[in-house]
Parts: sequence; C-alpha cells; structure tokens
Amino acid sequence: MKFEQLSYAYGKKREYPVLLNAAGSLEAGSWVSLVGPNGCGKSTLAKLLGGLLRPQAGQIWIEGEVLTPLSAHRLCRKVKMVFQNPENQFIGSTVEEDIAFGLEGQCLPRCEMRSRVAEYARKLGIEALLHKHPGELSGGQKQRVAIASVLAMQPKLVIFDEASSMLDEKSRKELLQVLKDLRASGNYTLLSITHDPDEVLQSDRVLVLDNGGIREDLRPEGLFAREDLLAACRLSRPFRIQMQQALGDYGIRLSNSLKDGSLEEILCPLLSRM
Repeated sequence: MKFEQLSYAYGKKREYPVLLNAAGSLEAGSWVSLVGPNGCGKSTLAKLLGGLLRPQAGQIWIEGEVLTPLSAHRLCRKVKMVFQNPENQFIGSTVEEDIAFGLEGQCLPRCEMRSRVAEYARKLGIEALLHKHPGELSGGQKQRVAIASVLAMQPKLVIFDEASSMLDEKSRKELLQVLKDLRASGNYTLLSITHDPDEVLQSDRVLVLDNGGIREDLRPEGLFAREDLLAACRLSRPFRIQMQQALGDYGIRLSNSLKDGSLEEILCPLLSRM
C-alpha cells in the first residue's frame, strides 16, 4: 500500500486541515508504527486508508490499484481496523456471533463461516470464550475477540488504532505478542498507531506524522536516538533501551539485541559475572 499527496480537512468549508500532501508506503508483510503528537491526524490517516473517509486530494494504492469511489467496496475489504475500544466493534450477543458477523457480510457459505470462526478463535486463544457474552470478558479478552473478528475476514492490511491504550499491563503484553505473531506469519501488513514505546520498538519501521505530513520514515532505533522526535511525539524510550544506555554509562555493553528475547535472557550472562 502507498499514499501520495493525501489531504484532508474537517469543517463545512474545510477550515480545519489535518493532512496536507502526506505521502508514505507500507511494504507488504511489514509492521509499521505510526506515531505523532495528539491531534496530528493519525486516526484520520487510518480512516482514509481503511476507506472510512474519502480523500479530499491525493491518491491511495492498495495492492497496486488506485482506491476510487468505484473500487472502494472491493479494495477496502482488504483493509480492516482494530479500534481503541474493542466494545465499539461488538455486534453479536456471543463471541461466536461477533466473529461471524463480518463473515455474513461477505456472504460466505455457512460451513466456511463456522470453519473460520473456529480457526481464528484457536489462533487468538479464545476458544473457551465463544459462547460467552462480550460483557463478561476482560479488556484483553475483548481485544482478542475484536482482532479475531477482523482476521477472520482475511484482510491484507490490519490497522491497529491505539489498540493497547485502554489495556492493563498484562493485556498490553499479550497484544504485543499477538502483533509479533501476526508479523511472523507473513500473511499480513500491519499499521500500528500507538504511543506504546515497546510496541514501536518491535515494529520494522516508524512513520512520524506531524504538521500534516510524514516528517520522518526511519527504523525504531533511529527514532529512539532522536530527542527532537521523541519530544514532538511525546514518546519515552522503552525500558530496554533505557537500561542499555544506563549500563553503557558504566562501560557495560550487551551483546544481545534488546529488541529480541526476554530481559532475563539478555541479562543472564551479565548477572552470571557478578
């Protein structure tokens, strides 16, 4: 997917511009984080890419084809969003019905729908929840159901719009693992709008949105090395990087990547020498 010269403004006379000639791309199979200050247009960009808003200027390409009013219904079936509050996506009275709802809209045969519900419930670890009412679930469970509902429709691009912001620490870690698993499968392109530094660190690339356009396109390590970008995006460094820097001040260099493995695995060799 890519977008060029993308512009959008709110208001009857478009007096509140949010995006102005924004341009960027998402490589197939990659995980891209979208960061920026509050109100810079991250969610607006996500809605444009997902077909929920129509560009006022510029173009969007999905799998090499331009998104137009005529092609929107067909192409936007390849793009799905997971929102900040999973309850906004619940339709059914049970988890099973909720996952099946989007499949009904695709007019799939009943046997195919049952197969997909079972498949994605298993992949998201929510098989035991299928007959529960969504109101009985924890925040993390609700988010897993929302993700299963989206993945069951087999999109090519999945947009996570601040999907971890309402979750507790345990649920955020579980969501992060889901994102890592999705990226590892190679079946999806992921766009994650987030303020979670650990989520950003695990992604392949970071797009920094500011002043209506993509200000920077860089690796996560590059972002966390830039004080100006961190301040503009109101982002902190992940604890792993803070720890690496603190140890570096004492002349201690870690051979393991702080992006991979648990902290215990990374620190074990160091602790064994103490």
